[in-house]
Amino acid sequence: MSYFLFQVSYGPEAWAAMVNNLQDRSQAVEPAIQKLGGKMERFWLSFGGYDIVGVVEMPDNVSAAAFSVAISAGGACKNVKTTPLLTTQEGIEVMRKAATCGYKPASAAVGSR
Repeated sequence: MSYFLFQVSYGPEAWAAMVNNLQDRSQAVEPAIQKLGGKMERFWLSFGGYDIVGVVEMPDNVSAAAFSVAISAGGACKNVKTTPLLTTQEGIEVMRKAATCGYKPASAAVGSR
């Protein structure tokens, strides 16, 4: 299972609907997350660039993308951003592999013609 950060911005019509009919949207999306094999970790209301921020555990990228597409297709959200998250241990493994992959930056090739 992998973690994903979801950031969502609502359109004005969605905000108007929620002001007129108070609701906890995390409860509304949790069944969809579970149906895709995932688990909702936590959701927060925020202000600024995004209205909702949530961390979700999903079995794979396809399931996370399906959830993102379902939210986008619903029409209430004007912006949906999905970011894969790595654990610290995964990050260390990334750095270990990066150190041994043999990549040479463009600047290393200059003068070695």
